[in-house]
Parts: sequence; structure tokens; C-alpha cells
Amino acid sequence: MSKTFERIDKNNALLLVVDHQVGLFQLVRDYTPDEYKNNVLAHAALGKIFNLPTILTTSAEVGPNGPLPKEIIEMHPDAPFIRRNGEVNAWDNEEFKKAVRASGKKQIILAGIVTDVCTCFLALSLTQEGYSVYANADASGAYSRRIADDANNRMRDAGVHVVSMFAIACDLMRDWRNTPGALQLIPFFDKYMSGYGYLARGHDAAVTKGVIQPGESQ
Repeated sequence: MSKTFERIDKNNALLLVVDHQVGLFQLVRDYTPDEYKNNVLAHAALGKIFNLPTILTTSAEVGPNGPLPKEIIEMHPDAPFIRRNGEVNAWDNEEFKKAVRASGKKQIILAGIVTDVCTCFLALSLTQEGYSVYANADASGAYSRRIADDANNRMRDAGVHVVSMFAIACDLMRDWRNTPGALQLIPFFDKYMSGYGYLARGHDAAVTKGVIQPGESQ
């Protein structure tokens, strides 16, 4: 059965940063530490690039779970920050639920640690509430690849869109000529997606300094 392709609308989207805490970071084994730090910061930065309303939340941060990375807090100093004292599923916290509803947005972009709990439980709850949910698989980390795959399959079965950071960014942008467009996104990719950043650098070098070598034009 074919399914409708629902586009992400930057004017109707809310970004959630869920439990990306420095203690829980130690539980992520499906990415290297450097990869995952990059992916988490890229997820948070999507809110700045596209001017998305953003909500931060933590779970029992005074215990071993620890605080959010200071880079995220500094990136979103004015965002609602819901510090949950006990609820595992963020949707069980009334303050968090109120903040999400107050945004007025119907599409939710989220990521968290760990994929099978913090991301999955919230994504399923939001879907049940009628929201369209986009789970950033790059910025959701789990204890193993097997656990991540099972959690992603569970979310897909419930109608959650499990997607990459690159897919989210490109769908929000839609056209390189838009604003945000190439002027904003190429530096973003250069910082958080080195492959595309170096592609752009290589093109710049070819245009500004390049010389066609024998055989290249063939």
C-alpha cells in the first residue's frame, strides 16, 4: 500500500532535544563518541538555522544522567527547558506536554538518548496524540545497533518518520535558492556533515583556482 509523502513544513515544525545528557551519552554504542557528539549538536543547530521553536528536556539530571551539554544550552538560551524529575517518557510530564501544545505546531522533529526509550516512547506518544513525528536517527543513540534497529522499526510501524539529519535539513530547506538555502546550509553542512562540506570546498577550489588537467574533459 502506498503512503502519502508528508513534507516537513518549517512553519509548522517544532524541534525537541530529549535527554541528550552527558551521563546518558555513555550508553551510546551505535556511534563513536565523536560521531554522536557531532550529530547531537547538528540536531540542536537545526532549530537555529530554520528558526524553529525548540524545547529542551532532561530526565533526573541531578543524578547519574547528568546535564545537557553546555553547547546546546548556549545555543538555545531562551528555549523552554523542562527538567523532569522522574518521568521516563517526557510526554508524562505535564509541563513538557503544555510546552509542546503551546507551540501550536503539528510536526515534531525529535531525537534523544536512548533510542529505544527516550526517543521511541515520546515519538509513539506524540503520534498517538495526532502529531506527525520525525525521529532523527542520526542524533538518537542506543546501546547497540540491534537495539536501535528494533526501536526504529517499532516507530516506523506506528507511523513515525525515521529519517536522517540530512533528510530533515533538505526537506526543511526544499530549494537551495530559498532562505534558509545554500548561503546558510552549506556552512552548516561544512560544520556537521564533512563529506558535503568538502564537496562544496572542492567545487569552490575548482571554480576559483582550478585548472583542467589533460584528460579530465574527456
